[in-house]
Amino acid sequence: MARSAIALILSLLSAGAHAAPADIVYRNGYVYTVDAQDSVQQALAVRGGRIVYVGGNAGADEHTGAQTRVIDLQGRMLMPGLVDGHMHPQSGGTRLLNCSLDYQPLTVPQFQARIQACLDQDQAKKVSPRRWLRVVNWFQQGMLPDGVELTSATLDSLKTTRPVVVRSSFGHSALLNSRAMKLAGVTRRTPDPEGGKIARDAAGNATGILEDAAQDMVSKFMPVLTPKENLAASTAALDAMRKQGITTFLDAYTDPETLTAFSQLQKQGKLTARAHFAVLIDPKDAISGKAFKELRQQARQFDQGATRVEPSMQVRHAKLFMDGVIAAPALTGTMLAPYYTNQGTPQQPHWAPGTSKGPDSYFTPALLKSTLSTLAKARIDPHIHVDGDGAVRDALDAVQALRATPEGKDVRPALAHDEIVDPADFPRFKQLDATAVLSFQWAKPAPDTVGALKEYMGKERYAIVEPQSLLLNAGARIAYGSDWPVDPLDMWFALKVGVTRTAAPNAGPEYAGRLGEAPGMPRAAVLRAVTMNAAYTLRQEKETGSLEAGKMADLIVLDRNFMEVPAEDIANTKVLQTVVGGKVVYDAGAL
Repeated sequence: MARSAIALILSLLSAGAHAAPADIVYRNGYVYTVDAQDSVQQALAVRGGRIVYVGGNAGADEHTGAQTRVIDLQGRMLMPGLVDGHMHPQSGGTRLLNCSLDYQPLTVPQFQARIQACLDQDQAKKVSPRRWLRVVNWFQQGMLPDGVELTSATLDSLKTTRPVVVRSSFGHSALLNSRAMKLAGVTRRTPDPEGGKIARDAAGNATGILEDAAQDMVSKFMPVLTPKENLAASTAALDAMRKQGITTFLDAYTDPETLTAFSQLQKQGKLTARAHFAVLIDPKDAISGKAFKELRQQARQFDQGATRVEPSMQVRHAKLFMDGVIAAPALTGTMLAPYYTNQGTPQQPHWAPGTSKGPDSYFTPALLKSTLSTLAKARIDPHIHVDGDGAVRDALDAVQALRATPEGKDVRPALAHDEIVDPADFPRFKQLDATAVLSFQWAKPAPDTVGALKEYMGKERYAIVEPQSLLLNAGARIAYGSDWPVDPLDMWFALKVGVTRTAAPNAGPEYAGRLGEAPGMPRAAVLRAVTMNAAYTLRQEKETGSLEAGKMADLIVLDRNFMEVPAEDIANTKVLQTVVGGKVVYDAGAL
């Protein structure tokens, strides 16, 4: 009798040892986990939207049942889904639907012809002559030949009476025709707004270029997207993300219309990536308290609580701008030392330090400290735009002050862009536990890093432009953010540049070779930046970012092995399958 009872107990224990069947099992793969050891396994099992097994093929058998979908990877690479720590999805989706210059280097006649074609198409559609034409994805720094300057006259020669505004792909500059300038009230007597600049000629006349906050002068005239158009933009953005393997993103500068559109998609079960949003904190509205009130309102309305298996929305970040961009012609990045200027002639140039360090940081030191404190008390993490080394220094100083306060201990500050950082500040990122969120694709020879930057920085500073590996070697946590649509959404080209610091093969002989003397980042560090580290900035690293049992099944299958192919070939990577919370949201049909 006792022997029978023991046998029964052993039988039950044995049955319990067999795991419930998984929904999906992947076998025979190169499963790159991004765990603490960056271990590589063969197989992975998913049940109920979570990973229940990572290991060898034999162990996966325990999770395979009659209804389990078994995918033979045939040696292909399986890795965590990509986490884009800084993008602008609504703007990216909208630009897919607008008149676009497609980031192309253009001569002035080509620039004009592209815009005229859009005007002609609109005329054929009987678009109102009073409707503003918005042109996007203008690669301002790539205009040909180098140094050519555009003014309102460039647009005035077009055959139209419509107001026209052309937005730089960087998002920090806009070019207006004279009709648009008149409607916006931009004249020689118009003062520069706080945090912005109206470009002027030698006589003091406005040229048609608006920098940073000055662009707000035309924003109110832009055609307002209808709810249907907003929904179409969000849908287009998510479609682009799925194909790139993005399973989580941060919208680094959101608005209520964007939040409404993504909320509608979420309620319809069409949100195919985990969505995080940062609400703008403007210096002026920070002083009045209006910005904090609006952030709280949007968080109450749209934040959906803790991360769960099904993709949801979180509104727990604030966006702060400290400066503009360091590239010419804007030169609105805040610097510690002056930009260089050509004090000779175009034929016999003589570059030497000028008088301008760019604008002062848009937040004063006192205002930045108080703003970060207010956000910390509300458990909102700051996401701070810093492009020049002066802005980086000011932001790190404020984070240092914040860390000394009770509310500042648990904050996760992210400093985005960091295109130039003074070497004295390299170790401060680790010391202050501040994450550098970088766009790797900028670290290559290109019009915006050569013609628009090299001479303006001077030799010593130019040598450390895009200091990705320099920050990494100083112990900084590096996360990746595409900043789409500043550039096309091409994650694998960006990650390739992170490794190589080289341009595309067809970029032209003037952009051959590597950018500067700094090395590229190790492949493992590049992948960690776009998975675990970016997830950390979103407080999601315990649920996603690596392939480990218990975590959510956010994963992608690639057509080649990122860790083994020639470095230049990384750019050709194609995503074969994207899975979010155990649900296949994109399948190229190759598995």
